[in-house]
Amino acid sequence: MPQDMPPTGGYAQVQYKRNIPARGFKPAYYMIGMHVIMAYGFYNELAREKMWSRLHLTPLLQAEEDRDQVRRHYADKAREKELLGTDAKVYNSDRFIRPTFAYTPANLTQ
Repeated sequence: MPQDMPPTGGYAQVQYKRNIPARGFKPAYYMIGMHVIMAYGFYNELAREKMWSRLHLTPLLQAEEDRDQVRRHYADKAREKELLGTDAKVYNSDRFIRPTFAYTPANLTQ
C-alpha cells in the first residue's frame, strides 16, 4: 500500500495567532502627549512664580533705589559745600525730591 504524501507545495499554514486590531495610539504617542502637557504646565507655573517674585521684590528694589538716591543727594550737597565753601541754598526747600529727567523735544509747532 502506498504511503500518503503531502500535497505538492505543502500544507496551508495553521493560523494560531489572533488577528485583533490595535486600538488607540501607539504608546510612544501617549508619552509624547503627556510630556507636552507637563511642559506646558511647568511653563505656566514658572511664569506665575516669576510674576509673584517680581511683585514681592518690588518694595525691596524701590527701597534700595530710594536709599541710593538719598546717598547721591547728600554726596552732591557735600561736593557743593566743598566747592562753594558754604552751604548755598540752590533750591527753595531742604526736602528731598526725587530728581526727574524728562526729554523735552524742540519746538514742534513751526
